[in-house]
Amino acid sequence: MTVSLPSQPIARRRRRRQVLRGLIVLGLVGLLAAGSAVWTNAFGVGERFENLRDRIELALDPPPDRPIRDQVEVTPEPDPTATPTPGPTQPGTTALPGPTPTPRPVRRPVDVSILEGDPERYFISQQTKDWCAPAGIQMTLAVLGLADTTPAFQRRLAARVEEWESWQDSHNGGWGPSAIADALEAYGAQGYQIRAYGNRTLALRDSAAALTRTGKPVILIAWRGAHTWVMTGYRADADPTIFRDALVTGTYILDPWYPRISSIWGPSDPAGTFQDAAEMRRNYLAWKRPEGAYPGRDGKYLAIVPTIPRQAAAP
Repeated sequence: MTVSLPSQPIARRRRRRQVLRGLIVLGLVGLLAAGSAVWTNAFGVGERFENLRDRIELALDPPPDRPIRDQVEVTPEPDPTATPTPGPTQPGTTALPGPTPTPRPVRRPVDVSILEGDPERYFISQQTKDWCAPAGIQMTLAVLGLADTTPAFQRRLAARVEEWESWQDSHNGGWGPSAIADALEAYGAQGYQIRAYGNRTLALRDSAAALTRTGKPVILIAWRGAHTWVMTGYRADADPTIFRDALVTGTYILDPWYPRISSIWGPSDPAGTFQDAAEMRRNYLAWKRPEGAYPGRDGKYLAIVPTIPRQAAAP
């Protein structure tokens, strides 16, 4: 596996950001000290300090406004298993016998998982509150045999975000869907595509079909675009690769937020937990970010979907 190294301009920008962050921290600490304040994490003061520092840094050193990956808009397809209704026969004519219709596939529930053995084998928690994307990428790569699940790997991956970040992808800088897909490709996971859907039902059906066809995980963009879930399986009332109206009733998820508890989203679940329809409605929500508009994403359900089938292991 070939892994590219940061270019000199990226390395220089990284050093400049490190210096800038240090200066901002010193300035904020000085202001707090001048006001006889003591910086602790009590009552969330430490977190507010970090948020203020990040906003100042973003204003002074915004992410580059470079092109990002194309996004595919997915719309419902006609159901190929539907039986056509014959049209009326014109008076005075005789209907000739047509070809023998192909038997309609049997519709039965499916329960699919691409993981072998214990899901814990592929799980790692995000190492900071902001690293859900690196952790989601890492777990996806681990399932594909392209990465380990060590904190050291996650730190190296997170440090490379400046190779892929763009204002178009994330107005806050850092990780967005395009950067996630770029990172997957950089580590050998080819063919991942950013897809947008008008509703959750279609998003889950298409993601489930892609997972079945390729044998690879899907990354769902959860929490209105603020979080990543790694989808490794699903349950549905029919095979979504055959029935275009198959209803996905839940998914098997690796959630990098575990074992944390969110003040907004509540407690997270262990690796491989089946998230039923109610949990999908609660967590997998349409893109809506507070930092500004994202044409083509706002109001859409996003997923990063595999398109190239996984190679079977040699006998």
